[in-house]
Amino acid sequence: MEHLLPILGALADPTRLRLLALAARGAFCVNDFCEVLGQSQPRLSRHLRVLCEAGLLARAREGANAWFTLVQGETGALARDVLRRLPPDDPLVAADRRGAARVLSERARVASDTFRRQGADWDEMRALGLAAADVEALLVSLLPQGRLGRVLDVGTGTGRLLELLAPRIGAGLGVDASRAMLALARVRLADAAFSHCQFRLADMCALPLADGCFDLVVLQMVLHYAEAPALVVTEAARVLAPGGRLVVVDLAPHGERALLAQMGHTVAGFSDEAMRDMLGNAGLSASAPVSVGDEGALRVRIWQGEASRQSCFAQDQTSAPLAAAGADARQTEHAI
Repeated sequence: MEHLLPILGALADPTRLRLLALAARGAFCVNDFCEVLGQSQPRLSRHLRVLCEAGLLARAREGANAWFTLVQGETGALARDVLRRLPPDDPLVAADRRGAARVLSERARVASDTFRRQGADWDEMRALGLAAADVEALLVSLLPQGRLGRVLDVGTGTGRLLELLAPRIGAGLGVDASRAMLALARVRLADAAFSHCQFRLADMCALPLADGCFDLVVLQMVLHYAEAPALVVTEAARVLAPGGRLVVVDLAPHGERALLAQMGHTVAGFSDEAMRDMLGNAGLSASAPVSVGDEGALRVRIWQGEASRQSCFAQDQTSAPLAAAGADARQTEHAI
């Protein structure tokens, strides 16, 4: 009862119900809420603080903005059950739905403009002439059958991997060091079908996440950008739950040194020996690697490592990844 009453109290307000209905559609910041609801920032900030303190919203800071999403788990399920009871033809609900679509549309335009100005390619594998579809198909075939649990996509880019795996995961988190990439990812997965997938700004060398909170971590075409690849692998292993799996998708050793300057790569591919050492030093048991495609100049290799069933990093995690994603997601007493 002590746990339930604050939740019910937080739900018992029309403005907070509207905020929750918006957050169920995807990630929104305070300015987005202000634009859709037509209310002042101080007023909405107070309501958002109540919802966060009740455990209904997850808050992740990204630069000057804080992004809010509906939590997963039992509390999120309770909130969604309440939201389903809102009349779909209610004028306020319908107006908010149109406002949210407008905000998401503008976000897509801004994201596209940003990438045109920066000249960045949305898919590095295609930019390198690699068979992205073949890589994706092989990656999916190597994963366990059935549900995949809690998934972390490090260097998520445009969120393609979470989009691909979304029907099979309980909760997904994509992290990236690029705000522009995250803007694209949020646009790509703005549909309600992806509400269990979230995104946040993070450094892959120092993940702001609790130990042992993910069943699957994927490093797809990001490790060759790292100044210290072994540190990235160790960080990925740290957040694996007991028996969890790390999948690394990257380039095999190659002689295309120009990529280091043109694409910003720090490593000209990884040998099986080097990857096996990194996985082993991170406490993971490596399995046999596999290759994608022919023996051309650039080949993609997939390596896997499994955490021990008694991982020294593990701790009990039953809630969504962002609920255990560090102090910033937990401490809502700071100004929103």
